[in-house]
Parts: sequence; structure tokens; C-alpha cells
Amino acid sequence: MAQQFNPQNIKKRTSILVFIKGSTAPLVMYVENPEEFYAELQQSMKSSTPKFFEKDTLGPLKRVSFMSNQIAALAIQEEQYAG
Repeated sequence: MAQQFNPQNIKKRTSILVFIKGSTAPLVMYVENPEEFYAELQQSMKSSTPKFFEKDTLGPLKRVSFMSNQIAALAIQEEQYAG
């Protein structure tokens, strides 16, 4: 039997997209506090001192490492999914 559409099953999740210099696709990271992590990454991009990031994530990527001076751009993405 097919599952019927129920708008109450629609949930939202937020991810951080980190575009690394020279890479064709962004790192899509699901983290506990996306707004806070975005602000931390943004601040590190403004700094002249490179910072090493290693982060455990909640999505398909389990652990990610990169240097702040390799970040080309950041984005916050909100997506809907059936849960």
C-alpha cells in the first residue's frame, strides 16, 4: 500500500555548505548548531591567521577537516524532507 502524503511529516534541516578553493562541489555539513558554526567559519575567513578545522558531522560525512584559508565561500542551506 502506498504511503499517503501527510504535510505533518515534512521536517526541515539546515546544513552548512563550505566551498573549498579548487573544488567543484561544496562540503555539505550537518552540524548541531549551524548558525554558530557558520559564524565561526566566517570569522576565521576574516582572520589573517589560518585555522585548522576538524568537525564531526551528523550527515553522510562523518568527519571533515580543512584549513580556513582554503575556504572560498560559505552558505547556509535549509531543506525539507519527509521524516
